[in-house]
Formats: sequence, C-alpha cells, structure tokens
Amino acid sequence: MPSPANAAIMNRPGGLDFSDPKDNLWAFGKIWAGYEEPVIGGFYGLMYARVGNKRMIPLFSYEGTGCLQTKWDPDGFLNIKSRETGYFTDLATGEVLEAWDNPFTGEKQEVYHFYNNVLGGRLGTQIPKFVMGDVGDAPTLMNEGTVFPNEDGEYPFILPFNQFGNDLLLSWDYTHEYTNPVTPEGWPKSSTGKTITPSEHFLFYVDRDELEDRSNPSARMRAGFSRQCNWWPWMKMGGHEYQDGILFGRMFSQKGLPGLDSVRPKVRDYIEKNAPEFFTLPDDWPIRNDRVGTWECYGQDIPPENPDYEWESKRKDGIIAPPTGSGATAVTEI
Repeated sequence: MPSPANAAIMNRPGGLDFSDPKDNLWAFGKIWAGYEEPVIGGFYGLMYARVGNKRMIPLFSYEGTGCLQTKWDPDGFLNIKSRETGYFTDLATGEVLEAWDNPFTGEKQEVYHFYNNVLGGRLGTQIPKFVMGDVGDAPTLMNEGTVFPNEDGEYPFILPFNQFGNDLLLSWDYTHEYTNPVTPEGWPKSSTGKTITPSEHFLFYVDRDELEDRSNPSARMRAGFSRQCNWWPWMKMGGHEYQDGILFGRMFSQKGLPGLDSVRPKVRDYIEKNAPEFFTLPDDWPIRNDRVGTWECYGQDIPPENPDYEWESKRKDGIIAPPTGSGATAVTEI
C-alpha cells in the first residue's frame, strides 16, 4: 500500500504534464529510484587518463551500485535516500582491485573504495543547487545549459525530456568546481591542487507508458553515464609532472530489474561478502551529504600525510568506516 503522501500524487488521473514542475519532480523520483521500496541499480565502464594533448589511455574499470528510495511528502517535496558504492576493477578480469600499479609514478598504490553510507536529500519544485566545498565556493546548478530561468529569475523543475516513439530521453548533468577537501597542505601526494572539478553526465532512457503509469512505483531505467574529474586522491599524483591530468569515464547504468539483477556478478559477490548492508537502506529519511564524494570521504578516512597538519575533517564518531580498501586499513589516530 502506498503511503498517504505517495498515494496523493500516484493516484492523480491522466498522464504526466511535462510543463508542471510537480509532475517532473515525481517522474524524476520514479526514474532515479522508486517509491515505497528500495531499488538497487548498478553501473560499470572504463576510466581513461588524459595527459596534455596525448591520446587517452584506459587505466581501470569503474563499477558500483546504488540502493535508492524516494517518497513524496505532504508539502510537495521529493525525499531521496541512498547508499552507494564505487570500486576500481581490473580491465581484463573485472576483479575488484585492492592495489594498483600506477604507470605514471611507478608506485603500487592501495586502492580506496568509495562507500557512501547514507545520502539523503529533499528536492522541491526548483532545479536544485548543490553547495560543495568551503564557504565562498559557488553552488552548482544542476542541468546548467538545459534549464533556464523564468521571468522571475527562478529555475522551475522542468526537465529536458525528449520523446522518440515511446522512448523518453532525459539528460541530467552537474559540473562542480570547489575547494579540494584533500588539501595540498595536508596530503601533498594525494592532492592535485586547491580546487577540484568533477562532473557527471547522465542520459536516461525510460518507457513513457511505464513512467506515466501512476500505479507503478518505479520504472525500468537504462542510462549512459560519463564522468570527468581530477586524478583520484588514492592514485598519489600530487606533485607529479602530470598532476594536472584528468580522468574520463564512460559507463552504463541501469536499475529496475528484480533483486540484485542490475549488478554485475563479481561486484555483487564482493558486496555480499564484504558490505551486504549497502544493499539495504535505513528506515529513517536523513538530510545529509557529508560523504557524497570520494574526496570528501578520503579526507575523512585517510590520515594526512603531513604529520603537522591539523586533521579537522577526520571522520566523525558514529559514521561507519569503509568495509574494504585503504579507508578500512588506514590508521585514524595521528
């Protein structure tokens, strides 16, 4: 049975009105996750390195999961909660890497696995702006380039849907620039500078009839997913001649199959063995994003390389430590 708040919008008659921010918001919740029950999705693909004007070369695969759920609250807001993982896997075998030979530095590095224990947010009928980094960093407007202000200077939650046949196509983009949580002063080898510029770009594909069926709390989603970012901090490229290189990833993403069927077998088995709680969600609906990105988590889990640096970002008590990777083995007392 849907909750009363979910039922109020799920039982609205007719199809979706794509000029109505509330219908767009409800559709996004159904595409991204699902109402009433957690939905498990997976992604996988390759990450390439680019240095200067040289051709890109593949380094490793990038693969992970999301366990997500949405609900519609009585005030007309979309609540989202999730648990996420991200792993670096061997190009040839698909096995999760615990150590990696850096071809640029000649050093073997312990791999940092990404675990976001709880991400929770609340979206309204305006396109969200995400605040990352330190005070003074400019917030990121989602979908910049495909959403535009109205006469009041506001950005209503109207998404750039396109329809071909019965396929609905939707883009979802963010392009961050903010202060690096892994500071050069604290982590001179792990940090690539004072700022970082990660971006992610999704191209969702969903069946319109399935999306507009308000009796169905979720919709099968397939997506192309690309990512561009600075070197991951665990690669230890700080101070190297190629410190300003970038990583580019292209991945597949999907959700909506039964159970764990959206997750590839080797990563599914790894999570079931080492971190099965990441296929579940807590009962409450927290509002928090303090571990939303790899740099934020790395700066909380990995002690500074500089012993004289004051570790203000150290992981707070009560936050679950990463179950595997360098975040699980790091000494957290300095």
